[in-house]
Amino acid sequence: MLNEQLQRALNSRVLIEQAKGKLAERQGIDMEQAFTALRGYARAHNRRLADVARAFIDDSEPLAGLGS
Repeated sequence: MLNEQLQRALNSRVLIEQAKGKLAERQGIDMEQAFTALRGYARAHNRRLADVARAFIDDSEPLAGLGS
């Protein structure tokens, strides 16, 4: 069970890092600013950061105002 929790945490971290990189490249901002934007979006929409990161990476749903 602990291994599963650690693996989920690692997978979430990887998604967040990928989304930060994609957002930073698209908007010409640094990684800290990208993280702040992703976190702010997640908080404003009451979403988990990893879920927002996955949606942004996959372009699976419109995330108005994020990386447009």
